[in-house]
Amino acid sequence: MVLNPAKREKKSQYDQKLCRLLDEYTQVLVVAADNVGSTQMQNIRKGLRGDSIILMGKNTMMKRSIRLHAERTGNDAFKNLLPLLVGNVGFIFTKGDLKEVREEIAKYKVGAPARVGLVAPIDVIVPPGNTGLDPSQTSFFQVLNIPTKINKGTVEIVTAVELIRKGEKVGSSEAALLSKLGIRPFSYGLVVVSVYDNGTVFSPEVLDLTEDDLMEKFRSWLSNVTSLSLAVSFPTLAAAPHMFINAYKTALSLAVATEYTFPQAEKIKEYLKDPTKFAVAVGGDAAAPATSAKEEKAEQSEPAKEEEESDEDLVAGLFD
Repeated sequence: MVLNPAKREKKSQYDQKLCRLLDEYTQVLVVAADNVGSTQMQNIRKGLRGDSIILMGKNTMMKRSIRLHAERTGNDAFKNLLPLLVGNVGFIFTKGDLKEVREEIAKYKVGAPARVGLVAPIDVIVPPGNTGLDPSQTSFFQVLNIPTKINKGTVEIVTAVELIRKGEKVGSSEAALLSKLGIRPFSYGLVVVSVYDNGTVFSPEVLDLTEDDLMEKFRSWLSNVTSLSLAVSFPTLAAAPHMFINAYKTALSLAVATEYTFPQAEKIKEYLKDPTKFAVAVGGDAAAPATSAKEEKAEQSEPAKEEEESDEDLVAGLFD
């Protein structure tokens, strides 16, 4: 099959653009573009203009370009993008903060009605309350087993009802009812499904981690490493302080139970032989602050006495 020269030229330009972006950018967001309109996509491009570029295309063409470019450059990290090209997806090449770019994308989600045959991305719950519909419309509610009552000439939903569950297809009755109630339950936009950063691919949920979350996970892992090292008696940097303390306790216990001794155990042995020394040591430390407090109080009272004596001398001098 002979390709149209115009199509061949377009494919060549697309291939060159994709290869250039792969060489220029090290961060790529893989986004799903289901149910995203052209106007919505244009607004997203405008919002990201400056440090990010959106590139959409056919998966087969993108896979071919990436594979050939990886072979030409010898950079096999590009091949990590190949398994991600499933469904209606595209690339956002960026030099900015990945979390900020994802938040910017989320601003352009738009509401959409529930159309027949669509797979619900979320649970759809019809709230209780007055619908404003006349009693002749109760057939819709009866078909969907929604409890209603007539109030002041209009249909009122008694309790909240889960109309559609996430992952289910929207039926004709559900779509008609939501349309009559004026409910647009779904919102569509570009959704980040994977993140590529310098050859590494990870879930977008990683972008939500904060420094506190990372520190908490590090403490948990450090605790596990320490516990495992102590359990199998394998020295590691995390377990070393605990091992030294446990060894010191063992040596101290051995010194107390036998005649063997070492400088650090002498004081403990003295306390065990004569517990009054321990009481004196503690009492002496406690008495010291009390003594200093008394001395301070005495020093404060001395100036007062000196003032009283000077006053008495002054009075005596008047009568001399």
